Amino acid sequence: MSERPEPSAYWSANLRIIIVSLIIWAVVSFGFGILLRPMLSGIEVGGTDLGFWFAQQGSIIVFLGLIFFYAWRMNKLDREFGVEED
Repeated sequence: MSERPEPSAYWSANLRIIIVSLIIWAVVSFGFGILLRPMLSGIEVGGTDLGFWFAQQGSIIVFLGLIFFYAWRMNKLDREFGVEED
C-alpha cells in the first residue's frame, strides 16, 4: 500500500510553477516590450527593432510556449503525486 503525499506539497509545487511562469511572462511582455524597449531598439529582427518585436509577437510566442510548458509540467506533477486523470 503506497501512501498518498500531502495535498499541501502538491499545491505548493503547483503554485511554484504558476509563479515562475507568470514572472517569465511579465519580464518578456512588460519588461522587454515596454521597459527595456529603448535598450533593444538597436537590434533588428525581421526588419524591426527587437523591443517592438517583443511587444507585438515575442510575448505572444513566449506565452504560447508557457502554456505548453505548464501543461507538460502539470501532467508530470500529477503523475508524481498520483492524481493524474484517466
